[in-house]
Amino acid sequence: MHKSNEKYREIVIDKGGGESEDSPSRETSQFQKGMDKHIHPPIENHFLLPPQREKPSSSTTSSGLKSMLSYPLKVRDSLKRIGKSKSMELILEGTHDPKDEQIVQSFRELLFLEGQLPAKHNDYHTLLRFLRMRDFDLSKAKEMFLKYLQWRKDYGVDAIQREFKFVELTEVKKCYPHGFHGVDRSGRPVYIERIGLVDLNALLQVTNIDRFVKYHVSEQEKTLNLRFPASSIAAKRHIASTTSILDVKGVGMSNFSKPARYLFMEIQKIDSNYYPETLNRLFIINAGSGFRMLWKVIKAFMDARTLAKINVLGYNYLSNLIEVIDPSNLPTFLGGNCTCADYGGCLLSDKGPWNNPEITEMLQAVCATEEANYEGNGDLASEDALLHDVDDGENNENLRNGERAKSDRLAPQKIMALEAALADTNKKIDALEVALEDTKMVLKGLGQHIKDLRV
Repeated sequence: MHKSNEKYREIVIDKGGGESEDSPSRETSQFQKGMDKHIHPPIENHFLLPPQREKPSSSTTSSGLKSMLSYPLKVRDSLKRIGKSKSMELILEGTHDPKDEQIVQSFRELLFLEGQLPAKHNDYHTLLRFLRMRDFDLSKAKEMFLKYLQWRKDYGVDAIQREFKFVELTEVKKCYPHGFHGVDRSGRPVYIERIGLVDLNALLQVTNIDRFVKYHVSEQEKTLNLRFPASSIAAKRHIASTTSILDVKGVGMSNFSKPARYLFMEIQKIDSNYYPETLNRLFIINAGSGFRMLWKVIKAFMDARTLAKINVLGYNYLSNLIEVIDPSNLPTFLGGNCTCADYGGCLLSDKGPWNNPEITEMLQAVCATEEANYEGNGDLASEDALLHDVDDGENNENLRNGERAKSDRLAPQKIMALEAALADTNKKIDALEVALEDTKMVLKGLGQHIKDLRV
């Protein structure tokens, strides 16, 4: 049985000899030298099992401090409400590293106290992805996260999911072969592109760049909301990243035209800024001399963390792929066993556990439940909800429902948030007192001026 090496490898261009010159013991990229970015291990490897939680009391308000600062992963919480097992909850939630959990909690508090914590994007893994991308710098992660929220609003991402129909997909795939196809040996979705077969002129005849970028965003959303959860259920472990294959046979500088550069940069910007930490590993295969020249240009647009996940290989790449992906999940054009004959080809099939009817029906029920909850909850927590959540009556109710331990765990966060709110109130009171004194002085001066006029 092949075992996947989970450590990141140094980026190496295999000149076609089949044997890679990289060293599995190295965990940092040669492109990282001189940069302050850290290369983190795969996101799924970064957790410990969370403690089991009691079912929350029906009187608990979802917009208060408890729900906003400890809002569970949406899928896990919905599964609890529709009666799914604890083991399923743990699979979808994954396991948490205590250090990560602590800094995610601090990140929640920072966003909450500034009124910037939407319930829909407040799950543990979303916040952790932005923290990891900014090396756990709270200020930088907050800036990136707020830009992400603004982009979603400006670009209408939620509306794209509901309304956008990429009716030209079949025609697009004829001139731009790409698609998801199965999973790797660890259960991650496998994504494949055959860049060497792209006909950009034909692509722009059947669609335009704006529509293609919207399609790309819709696929990213589908991966986060369907492919990852479905793959997690199938693998019985938390899945949060993809393994990708880029076939660049025949690609050279002539392929990097102005429209191609613009499309590449738009997609790269979206993926880096708004969908960080979702790539586990990228294999670039069939890299000839023409692509090696092009690679020098392309890598200038990529950050060190992404570069550290890339293996650039020559023509004898198969042994590298089957180390990570079973041949049954590799198309024949990559040296595997699959043809997806019933679907007109592997890149048209979207093969994967996300097409399992039992899994998709369950996840659809989960999404429907969550949408109803979000509509009733509103987007942001208010200061009134913050103060309401520390009311003695609610604490007593939680204790009566067997949540003493949970309440004790949340107490430091409640106290911290309350102290911050109190400090802010005191500052406002001080400012009002100063303004009042200034007003008194003005009125006193005005009264003296009127008195002088009368004399």
